[in-house]
Amino acid sequence: MPYFTRCLIANRGEIALRLIRACRELGIQTVAVYSDADADSLPVQQADRAIPIGPPQPTASYLNSARIVEAALQSGCDCLHPGFGFLAENADFAATVRAAGVTFIGPSAAAIRAMGLKTEALNRVRAAGVPTLPGDQASRSPDEYLAAAARIGYPVLVKAVAGGGGKGMRIVLEESELLSSIEAASREAGRAFADSRIFLEKYISDARHIEFQVFGDDHGNTVHLFERECSIQRRHQKIIEEAPSPYLSMRPALRQAMAAAAVAAARSVGYTNAGTVEFIVDDATGAFYFLEMNTRLQVEHPVTELTTGRDLVHLQFHVAAGQPLPFTQADVAQIGHAIECRIYAEDPAAGFLPSTGTLTLLHEPHGPGLRIDSGVRAGDPISLYYDPMIAKLIAHASDRPAAIARLQAALSSYAIGGVTTNISFLRDVLASGPYTSGQTTTNLIERYFAQWQPAESAPPPAALIAAALLSLTAATSVPPTADIGSDPYSPWARLDSYRIGG
Repeated sequence: MPYFTRCLIANRGEIALRLIRACRELGIQTVAVYSDADADSLPVQQADRAIPIGPPQPTASYLNSARIVEAALQSGCDCLHPGFGFLAENADFAATVRAAGVTFIGPSAAAIRAMGLKTEALNRVRAAGVPTLPGDQASRSPDEYLAAAARIGYPVLVKAVAGGGGKGMRIVLEESELLSSIEAASREAGRAFADSRIFLEKYISDARHIEFQVFGDDHGNTVHLFERECSIQRRHQKIIEEAPSPYLSMRPALRQAMAAAAVAAARSVGYTNAGTVEFIVDDATGAFYFLEMNTRLQVEHPVTELTTGRDLVHLQFHVAAGQPLPFTQADVAQIGHAIECRIYAEDPAAGFLPSTGTLTLLHEPHGPGLRIDSGVRAGDPISLYYDPMIAKLIAHASDRPAAIARLQAALSSYAIGGVTTNISFLRDVLASGPYTSGQTTTNLIERYFAQWQPAESAPPPAALIAAALLSLTAATSVPPTADIGSDPYSPWARLDSYRIGG
């Protein structure tokens, strides 16, 4: 028996398709919303109903909360799933949805708001006994900032109070860079989040980014579903994620301590539904510190699903319907190893410049232990309006070396035409000594791949066959030229950070 009758999918691309499939499995009808740019997209075709919500610019469509709620009411939806990105962590949107009599598939607006403001989140979890980085939240004048940074010790991190996705963030190595970095971060935060406040935090240069999946229900139960290591990043954005963490697999006591801290952080705000508590771990000392909590489903949730056997989207609907979690902490175990690669339309050899064009070729790998979460097909455009992630390729195997080998084999037969992609770059990262040996710190790419260039190689036979059958004109990687106006959420407004988040 379905929990709900009809769900409004307030998103696009691969996550919209992921949600549509889950709803179909649960017997829930789906209503997609779409911008003019997505009128012919796969989610529009696969949903039971689709409603247009505006022009391509996100601020006029996928960020238009009033229009999305109107679509939910117009189509008779009794629930709404925000996916990730766009309005997923907007507390006002969650409150508006619930006030309209529609169930929001996610945490309460109060929990989103508490964890959305970084300084409030730090205060909450610190009171719950969760370790936090040395920092300063009170400074306002240049002299106060300079004194605070000296007290914390360089390097320091300038962070936006309402930030996320790498925006409003600057690493400061020495005092002479501090005030200009504060000004730049504050200005960027104001454009992106309508909140220019920033604060200072100690920066750990040789760190691990390890997060714990948590789940809470309305009956007082809160559990974790173990960790994901997300240390392989370019410009503060994850590109390779895995579970379990190779670092924690050698330190079971540390894993237990971090899991307990993640549950405590969630409980500090009465958290319900799916959430992720992110930590920074000092690679040298093993000390860990709360970074932030993402109050939504994560992009990298498939690696947790594959290693725990739990469908997180099904669980989201289950908990949102008022049901208790169908398992206890003792029932959760990690099985094998899973690694996810984010396939982007971007050029790693040119500073990860996004690539626009039409997908003239799309040959996806298939086989045992592989999962592809994608929202596109051959002939679809990669436009400048949205994040240029094409798909997520996930490999699951009995152990880490087997998962790496499976993923490498899959990437070698993955062929995409019409845009430049990061597939060759991902293969080289996965084959590198630091990665295979588990030395996966957040500076791996900066340290070992700063001057990366692709090797010359012939396309796989499958690509040649598919390319011969497709006669669409290929596009090359070019800087965005269309008018994006003043939309601060456009992934093209700043080429070193995309807004999809972690």
